[in-house]
Amino acid sequence: MAAVVFTFGSSFIVKSEMRDRIKRVALEREKMRAEEMARLRGGAVAEGRGIRRNAETKTYMKNVVERFDLKKAFQDDATVDKLAMAGYRGQGHLTTFLFMRFVTPLVIFVLVAIYVVFVSPGERPLYLNLVYAIGAGLVGVYLPSLLLKNTTSKRQASIKKAWPDCLDLLLLCVEAGMSMEHAFKRVAKEIGAQSVELAEELTLTTAELAFLEDRGRAYDNLGRRTGLDGVKSVMTALIQADRYGTSVGQALRVMAEEGREGRMMEAEKKAASLPPKLTVPLILFFLPVLFIVIMAPAMIKVFGGPVASTVGGG
Repeated sequence: MAAVVFTFGSSFIVKSEMRDRIKRVALEREKMRAEEMARLRGGAVAEGRGIRRNAETKTYMKNVVERFDLKKAFQDDATVDKLAMAGYRGQGHLTTFLFMRFVTPLVIFVLVAIYVVFVSPGERPLYLNLVYAIGAGLVGVYLPSLLLKNTTSKRQASIKKAWPDCLDLLLLCVEAGMSMEHAFKRVAKEIGAQSVELAEELTLTTAELAFLEDRGRAYDNLGRRTGLDGVKSVMTALIQADRYGTSVGQALRVMAEEGREGRMMEAEKKAASLPPKLTVPLILFFLPVLFIVIMAPAMIKVFGGPVASTVGGG
């Protein structure tokens, strides 16, 4: 009888403790949501002041984009994603990019035309100077895209370098009992010393997890903004774990092991590529010096012997 009473009593106690724990987690999540919304509103106000100050100077960009309908001419489905991967978000950056794509070739054409026609005309005919100016203008068409691609590559390299450590920290936080919101927030603070770009993306994901209804959308946005296959695979695993109720810690553990193995394979690949890279410098710089050191004494004896014998005989 006592065992039956103890069994039912312990089940009610466990249920009560579980209910209290779920309530505390919900309250903590709502508190975190309110903090993130307040921080975003404060940041939006501060940013709005700065944008308002620059609105007068950048109004002409918006007018040019709208007047010539540059969105239809230069923007496609991947333009916004490309800008996000480079760290440029918002309508202002999109307007600036479209304006630069339109203005850059014209400016380069005018500058090169002035230089080749008036500053340094030489003996070239006028049509040839115009051809040079047009060629420079065509190069200017691709210049904003090249600069954007370069910025994206640098940003992705920084994120890729710090991503395995980020996975390890996320795994530690989740296994310590933190929720994913707190884990992302904590890791964003810790990873900032290694990669500011990754810390920025994690902070944005923390904010999205706080106010978006669909958590999978926040994970998918992180993978889309970074554009890295490793990040996308981890986010896909987190989406599946959240959707089907599987263990998040187990998914992160597997992904963290794959990240460490990938880093080791990358290091082994770089080490294996060193001998071919050293071949050309070795042939051009080391071997000639080595031949000179080895052959110099013999050459001195061969060409210096008759001279020395003639001097001795005289």
